[in-house]
Amino acid sequence: MLNFLNKPYPFNDDLKRNAKIIFFLSIGILLFSIFLQPLDISTLGNKDKAYLVIGLGSITFLSLSLNLLILPSFFSRIFFNKRWIVWKEVIWDLWILFTISFGYYLLYKTVGILEFNFYMMVKLIFVAIIPLTLLIVFNQNRLLKLHLETVRELNKKLNDSRQVFDKLVHFDLGQQNDKFSIKARLLVLIKSADNYIEIFWKDGDIVKKQLLRGTLSRAQELLVEYNFIFKCHRSFIVNINYINRVDGNTQGYKLFLEGVDFEVPVSKSSIDILKEKIKIL
Repeated sequence: MLNFLNKPYPFNDDLKRNAKIIFFLSIGILLFSIFLQPLDISTLGNKDKAYLVIGLGSITFLSLSLNLLILPSFFSRIFFNKRWIVWKEVIWDLWILFTISFGYYLLYKTVGILEFNFYMMVKLIFVAIIPLTLLIVFNQNRLLKLHLETVRELNKKLNDSRQVFDKLVHFDLGQQNDKFSIKARLLVLIKSADNYIEIFWKDGDIVKKQLLRGTLSRAQELLVEYNFIFKCHRSFIVNINYINRVDGNTQGYKLFLEGVDFEVPVSKSSIDILKEKIKIL
């Protein structure tokens, strides 16, 4: 549970998009109050109804503007995207719910048209939950769209970025019988296996593997000059030219390589490196 709460969660700092969301949510609450009348305003006169309905829409607008536009602009260090995590987002959503509910409470106490009791308080909180729920849905769709766009961009660049190098790489890892040479372009991936490494390489249409005694760090040193080969995880080195597909979501990215029947994870610290390496190919 603690691991989940401490996971990175991108803060929605798109002010232009937030302004549109605020406008439509405020109009939505106004229309919701008019047509569904969740607060039993049917007995009120038209003037009093207008005060309450416009007041609900206005409070929604002001509260969301404060939380989604003003505070992130003035306290940008607090809402820094790369430092935002799940538990902060949870507290932030609860704070937004509180400000909207408290605004509704002040409205009713000020106007004084309807009797304020526990039943009315529950109704106000219910109405306040509506814009917060829609806001969370919008943010989740934004995150999903962001990840899908990233995956599409990476896949497009992969298809457009194929480089071939015929230079031989000599894997001489310090063991007398553990020597292996292969053209760099044929190397598919290297996987760490305890005190050994498994080298997966292309032989025609078949992917073969060679087990050598040695470390992944030493293999990485031998491949440092090839910008299309990089260490994507503590246990894997991959050749970008053999990536068929990149898959990913909020939990991370996975690579699917040609001729390999297992997926290769990408560590969070290597995601930006992956993007940059694909970009320069």
